[in-house]
Amino acid sequence: MISAQNLTRKYGAFTAVDDVSFRVGDGEIVGLLGHNGAGKTTIMKMLTGYLEPTAGTASIDGFDIGDQRRQAQALIGYLPENCPLYPEMTVVEFLDYAAELKGIALGERPQALRDAIAATGLGEKATEPIASLSRGYRQRTGVAQAILHRPKIVILDEPTNGLDPAQIAQMRGLIKTLAETATVILSTHILQEVRAVCERVLVVNRGKLVLDARMDELAGASRLRLVTSGPPEKVEPLIAGLGLVTRVDRLADQGTGHAYALGLNGHGVETVAPAVARAITAGGLDLYALHPEQRDLEAVFAEITSVGAAHAEAHNA
Repeated sequence: MISAQNLTRKYGAFTAVDDVSFRVGDGEIVGLLGHNGAGKTTIMKMLTGYLEPTAGTASIDGFDIGDQRRQAQALIGYLPENCPLYPEMTVVEFLDYAAELKGIALGERPQALRDAIAATGLGEKATEPIASLSRGYRQRTGVAQAILHRPKIVILDEPTNGLDPAQIAQMRGLIKTLAETATVILSTHILQEVRAVCERVLVVNRGKLVLDARMDELAGASRLRLVTSGPPEKVEPLIAGLGLVTRVDRLADQGTGHAYALGLNGHGVETVAPAVARAITAGGLDLYALHPEQRDLEAVFAEITSVGAAHAEAHNA
């Protein structure tokens, strides 16, 4: 449905997006996660045809966003981060104007407006000036214009930005409803938003795509925690010799034992744990603890963004 290949965007010497590639299938709900300034909005602008990439390509349902922009954009409903609205218009007037811009036939507009207003809960505000609306209702108005033409793809940039907790809950419900009939990409710097509504997460850090994973995969164990009497000079060769782990990280020692985190090398815990236990005992060391380490999205995000920052500092030095 959506394909990005080596997307890059530079502003002079500054690279805002650096060689980003991914695919999004039909019906997925994908969260584009990253700190403010990570490059999320720039990626969305390139996907929707509002910004030319310096290099790379993007396609929407087979239409190249550069060469077949109008066909691609006809399939997209887009909510920019700061949705441009006309404050002097009423909600209905603005949506009618948006429907005309989107090419919705005159005879089909009333039903399209009714459906969008109902979906976004704007019924009681439909005849009020946009200038009088709260931030939450303005966001809903922006979403309503995005879904007027019943798009196959809905792209939402920071859809809960500035909303209060009740409005955030309402927006989450709306996003899940949209996902019943469309592919949804939403960008955010708030991890709770991704956990609440997304099936898959793309993490962007300093313009690079550093993680592409399903949420259920992140919930699984990715490391083993080992506590043993053995010091690093004995444990590390023993574990490395198994060929079953990617790395051995030393952790803060616990009591009389030495603690380690073992990165799994694509093997299941049920394969690695017994082999590690045998290696430790065969080496004459005491085994105090050995268990899977569950890492949530917060832990993964903190780890990969801190690694990216460290690499950047080393490069700049």
